[in-house]
Amino acid sequence: MIEKIKALCVKYRELIIYILVGGLTTAVSWGCKFLCGALFYPGVSIPTLTQTTVLNVVENLSGIFFAYFPNRKWVFQSRDPRIFREFLSFVTSRLGTWGLSYVLNVLLTNVLHIEYHITTILVSVVVVIGNYVISKFFVFRKKEQKG
Repeated sequence: MIEKIKALCVKYRELIIYILVGGLTTAVSWGCKFLCGALFYPGVSIPTLTQTTVLNVVENLSGIFFAYFPNRKWVFQSRDPRIFREFLSFVTSRLGTWGLSYVLNVLLTNVLHIEYHITTILVSVVVVIGNYVISKFFVFRKKEQKG
């Protein structure tokens, strides 16, 4: 039984580490968002469009800057020497999912009037999945070995 668990951990290492790093990234970005909300918009559960925008900017920028290095080192184990180019690719991809995040946040919070803590959870699930797919296949893709 233990051997089966070990084999599954080896087989799904990347996904397991991504979930852990994603959890840390989510904690950082949500922490920054909710702290900003508590400091600048105390008592607000359905923010205005401007407040939603500010909170979304804080959440995503903190998540983007936190996530790159753990994703590079631990999740995808990138050895690409062109770190700046890879970082720009990472940031660009995250800006794309940030756009999706923003649209979904505005739709759910400001149009459908769903409380922003709940909206944050729903949107994060969609964004985490999108970020994994984009990072795996476009940002940190393994270069094929020439034999």
